[in-house]
Amino acid sequence: MYITSTISISLVLYLLGLLFTVLFMTYKIGNDVKENVGMSIVLNDSVDVNEVQRIQDMLRAAPFTKHVEMVSKEQALNEHIEELGEDPVAFLGYNPLSASIELKLNAQYAQNDSVKMIETKLKPFQSIKRIVYHEDLIELVDRNIQMILGLLLLLAALLLLISIILINNTIQLMVYSKRFLINTMKLVGATAWVIKAPFLRKNTFVAVAAALLAMAFLAATAYYSQYSLGIVLLPKDPITLSIGAVLILLSGLLISVGASYIAVGRYVRMKTDDLYF
Repeated sequence: MYITSTISISLVLYLLGLLFTVLFMTYKIGNDVKENVGMSIVLNDSVDVNEVQRIQDMLRAAPFTKHVEMVSKEQALNEHIEELGEDPVAFLGYNPLSASIELKLNAQYAQNDSVKMIETKLKPFQSIKRIVYHEDLIELVDRNIQMILGLLLLLAALLLLISIILINNTIQLMVYSKRFLINTMKLVGATAWVIKAPFLRKNTFVAVAAALLAMAFLAATAYYSQYSLGIVLLPKDPITLSIGAVLILLSGLLISVGASYIAVGRYVRMKTDDLYF
């Protein structure tokens, strides 16, 4: 029965861990998308080099900046030719493109309110001709990511509720099979804590074993997905991995030990005659 309970709890914890892994991946992908939506700060043709340096220094020191890159007129022309396959100098006789500073934002600042704030900070610089950013795209990306994360959180909450119910039912069945033993211990004068202690110890062991088994399943799934499907499921950051492992372990312990405590307490309080119904 304890082996069956361990496997059942480990499978539930595995599904829970898998869902939170997907949630983490979605959050990370969302941040990567946001940080690739940037701003172009177009400069005047007569801009002073020192002024450009001051703008870049201000941007690099700002908390909203992920990356700053200076694009000269020549670079802009080369990129234009490479992308569109035509040289505007050939029929205009001059380079119509302007130098610019390409600004990538940190994910938490990639929203229209923050972009407007940044635009306000840049207005005092006279060498800036205009600031270009895709307001609709930023709003669309932010809205879609929030919607996806909200749906995943709802699904995670639902799965957590189902997990608690399944683990609770499994432990209730385990304790139910020992109800007459609990009653005998109560009749010979054992206190509630003395009766509960062996069950709590055993279910603590079951929870730890189930959590380790669930982590092994997750590791195997991550290995298969990375080397067979080319999909990286688990983060490479050891701190994030450690937090995830601790959360799986604590979830198993809290649900398993808590359900055991409640189930044993129920039979401790139950009258002898009620055990047969």
